[in-house]
Amino acid sequence: MDTSTVPLYDPSTMEPLGPGSLPSTTQEGILEAVSKARAAQVAWGKSSFATRNRVLKRMQQFIVEHQTEICELSMLDSGKTMMDAHYGELFPVLEKIRFLAEHGEATLATESRPVGSLLQKVAQVEYSPLGVCGIIAPFNWPFHNIMCPLLPVLYAGNGAVIKVSEWTSYSTEYYAAMVRDALEAEGFSGDLVQFVLGWGDVGAGLVTSGVDKIFFTGSPQNGRKVMAAASETLTPVVLELGGKDPMIVTDDADFEHAVSQAMLGVFTSCGQMCVGAERIFVHASIHDKFVNAVVDKLKRSSQGPPIEGCHDIGSTTMPRQLDIIEDLVNDALARGATAVVGGKRNTKYKGQFWEPTVLINVTPDMRIMQEEHFGPVMVIMAWQTDDEVIALANDCPYGLGASVFSSDPKRARKLADAIVSGMVAINDYGITYVCQSLPFGGTKISGVGRINGPEGLKACAHVKAVLEDRFPFSIKLPAVWQYPVNQNDGVAFAQNVIRMMYGDGAFDKAKAAISMVPMLSKL
Repeated sequence: MDTSTVPLYDPSTMEPLGPGSLPSTTQEGILEAVSKARAAQVAWGKSSFATRNRVLKRMQQFIVEHQTEICELSMLDSGKTMMDAHYGELFPVLEKIRFLAEHGEATLATESRPVGSLLQKVAQVEYSPLGVCGIIAPFNWPFHNIMCPLLPVLYAGNGAVIKVSEWTSYSTEYYAAMVRDALEAEGFSGDLVQFVLGWGDVGAGLVTSGVDKIFFTGSPQNGRKVMAAASETLTPVVLELGGKDPMIVTDDADFEHAVSQAMLGVFTSCGQMCVGAERIFVHASIHDKFVNAVVDKLKRSSQGPPIEGCHDIGSTTMPRQLDIIEDLVNDALARGATAVVGGKRNTKYKGQFWEPTVLINVTPDMRIMQEEHFGPVMVIMAWQTDDEVIALANDCPYGLGASVFSSDPKRARKLADAIVSGMVAINDYGITYVCQSLPFGGTKISGVGRINGPEGLKACAHVKAVLEDRFPFSIKLPAVWQYPVNQNDGVAFAQNVIRMMYGDGAFDKAKAAISMVPMLSKL
């Protein structure tokens, strides 16, 4: 395969976009991008939070005023509908800016910490810029996947080099210009944020380029490669590696709401979401009713190229994703699953379409219950008891998000607490990401580290512990602890100090203190 260029085309029509391709960034180009970002970061790292807020505010205003253009670019680049683009590209980014503006400075402010027995000292934690961060973005949300990691990186005072997906590179220059213009309007160099294009080799080159941290979103397979390469230079990484999120629908759930949320959780962005509802567990008493309701909604929905009309569901973005979906669906069908709707490619259009699909009669050991399919396939399984559904939900190597639908708050919370995942939403699908005060990340093979929330912002900073004198004079160590050491007196003194400070009971503490008196006379 020729990796010297990246293709530019609309995956829903297969029509070329712009020049049809762009050159991939060379290794020399990657190193130059890091160098430029590092030079620009010196001034940016010294900027005030008020200044950084003004830069983010400029971006916010641009996004609000250019919603249509941003979403049209996302639609052309990724094949998603305009509604999906507004929902998934804009809201999270704008909420991220809001969170940083309201809470970012306080999150990164110097913190005071308890000093324990060191009463003569003051303990603090300081947060300072890392330097230049590398961001490797996936294809499913071209704007969101660039901006959501970039915003906290910038707010913490860093520069960035962003490797965009080879499947959604057409929109890159438009987004880059927005960031560059916002920085330059406040007197900073647009070199602070660099973009590189290319395939996996460019991502690998960025990992080993000398950046100070890597933020990667992608598959567990590629995440392992990133972590292995980063380990050679001990470059820290944050890895968001996808999910196989369970959605539990109980017999007492708000039925219509649960059906509506399941539709969103499966078919938004043609199912290409790391927090997509890839496994839906519906109580046996309402299973058939639930399936019928979903089928009815799908019969009244349409799929097609978003640019050609108002469709509910667009196309997949990466060509190989169709092969992955087909492989997993065919495996399930061969092992006894039933496709109530769909189950094959949609050949009505030239683009990369998989028919909206509903699978039932699945079993936990099927590959489609264990591997991320990342497509418009609703996989529904019936369950009888709460203990059974907890076991089913946790029977998976992924652990990113989850959702529980029940009208009983105690039952819902008990189920939610039992699911092994990084996040869980009750009576909503995937909304934890919109709440930017919450950390985002997974357990098991769904990733390492967190983005979003105070935890995600602090992950973009160097954490330094500082211990300084409380008083204008220093308190010296006892002579028995200074060199040259008197081993007998020093050890005895240390043992009595430990008993006095940490022993149980007032009598033992007093006894230790009295034993120290003769030693103190030698100081």
